[in-house]
Amino acid sequence: MGLLPWFLGSGELPPVIRDIGICLLIAGVLSAVFTRLKIPTIAAFLAGGVIAGPVLSGWVTDRASIDTIASLGLILLLFLIGLEIDVRKLMASGKTLILSGLLQFPLCVAFGGAAALALHAAGWGSLGGTYTPLYLGVMLAASSTLIIVKLFQDRQQLDTLVGRICLGVLIFQDIWAIVVLAVQPNFADPKIGVILLSFVDIVIISAVALLGAKYVLPRVFRWIAKAPELMLVVATAWCFGIAFLGNHLGHLLEFTGMHVEMSVSMEMGALIAGASIAALPYSTEVVAKVSNVRDFFVTLFFVGLGMGIPAPDGVEVLLLAVVIALLALISRYVVFFPLFYFTGMDRRNAMVGATRLLPISEFCLVIVYLGQSLTHVSGEFTSACIFAFVITALAGPVMFDAGDRVHALLGGLLGRLGFKAPQGVTQVLGGRHEYDIVLLGFHRVASSLYFHIEQRQPELLKHLLIVDFNVSIHPRIAERGAAVKYGDVSNMETLHHAGVSHARIIVCTIPDDILKGTSNLKLLKALRQMNPKAKIIVTALTMADAAAMYAAGASYVSLPRIEVAESLVPVIEAALTDSMENYRSGRQARVEDPASRQEVMP
Repeated sequence: MGLLPWFLGSGELPPVIRDIGICLLIAGVLSAVFTRLKIPTIAAFLAGGVIAGPVLSGWVTDRASIDTIASLGLILLLFLIGLEIDVRKLMASGKTLILSGLLQFPLCVAFGGAAALALHAAGWGSLGGTYTPLYLGVMLAASSTLIIVKLFQDRQQLDTLVGRICLGVLIFQDIWAIVVLAVQPNFADPKIGVILLSFVDIVIISAVALLGAKYVLPRVFRWIAKAPELMLVVATAWCFGIAFLGNHLGHLLEFTGMHVEMSVSMEMGALIAGASIAALPYSTEVVAKVSNVRDFFVTLFFVGLGMGIPAPDGVEVLLLAVVIALLALISRYVVFFPLFYFTGMDRRNAMVGATRLLPISEFCLVIVYLGQSLTHVSGEFTSACIFAFVITALAGPVMFDAGDRVHALLGGLLGRLGFKAPQGVTQVLGGRHEYDIVLLGFHRVASSLYFHIEQRQPELLKHLLIVDFNVSIHPRIAERGAAVKYGDVSNMETLHHAGVSHARIIVCTIPDDILKGTSNLKLLKALRQMNPKAKIIVTALTMADAAAMYAAGASYVSLPRIEVAESLVPVIEAALTDSMENYRSGRQARVEDPASRQEVMP
């Protein structure tokens, strides 16, 4: 029986509780060790599944229960992803999102199919068969929503331009995957009607969810607003209500006399449910409540996935897995990157976005599993796909942070191939203009600072230069009076040619957890060498960082945590003296009402 199952009391506990306990115990121990070794925790969960599963110990006997719980975690995850979707911001991404979402999947399928045919012609026997090229294309075409969104959330970058585009593309990929699942049993005789019905299903469920979120949910949430513990119950009820509605839509239509095979997967229904209430003021509370429950199930999802990893039948399976992972990486640069670039993203953001979408989708594994059951692909190919998923999942966190380095490494080659840097770089390198104030990077604090300068000292705008690489906001900055140049603030050569070496005041409001390729301290030291006489204002996260920056020559160090705390003291005092209304009205007289502030970044 083994020591661990005996320790957990296998004779007294129901099998499902025992198996969950084993999975969580192993995952918890390994995640602590892997975190200490700076290995992604997802690797710990996958390794825990391998250890607990049939390949090694065989400790988990009721695998079906783990799979069921893991599937529940996936549904809750997609519900949370839906809550992060702001349709207005996604639509603001314009043609980049729409065209990329529509074209990326079929182009990747074509690329993967061509690669499979070429490898088979070169003698790789396991890539033979009528449908294997198609399945390989599907494997390359979709990225892991589970992994990528978690990486964006962990780094607080989901609300960036790259984050919104990647999230939108992931949603389109999920829709494409659902279409594939709908037509998969009929690959031999594809039916256009089935494909169209899949889209009609999604439209119907989306309409029902939006109407419910607009007219029903606000009233329900007002009823329970004073009982926050009910938020989780109502939110998950809404999630599964919409999911069940979509899953059984065809059966419901039979009551009206319509006999049509229509259904939306539970996962897509959960995504729609979350997106429908994303704009409600209660969405933040719902995210907080559901996240804690989600993490439990997601852990079991990856452990269950690890238990499904088979013992390799031979070296060829592992080699094929490596080839599939490499093809996934290549497809990000020959399909994703050009598509992002030619539909409107600047070269740097297009490269970063393509790199971050490396991990293969867990939905693709479902499609390949079903393909094996339909005798479309071999068991050897399925095993290789699982190992390829694991490889890209483990590489995902590393590649997520490597986009800027890849862009810097390939910049010269990309320019020769016709992928030009934004026009702002040419202007920066072509001549020098002196500015009194230079703002390095443009995010929320910089947006508010720009607004205050515009309102209170508009004459300064003609002496203000902003250096930032997010070209999508450059027109909105420029139309309000300041100069804006494309540039990476970590590149001193770019800053020198932009005229930073002659500025009187240099300001960086971007904290280190958002800066890429540098830190405020490194930036400060380089700027101080470049421009010894400038007044340099930087941002610190900790008191120790602030002390180091002052020692390195900072003129002023902004500590947002202290400044926010100081601003809250009079608020608390006003609350204690029951004078909150007077304080708010007085503050709005001094500082514009947030609802009326027309900032570049709202």
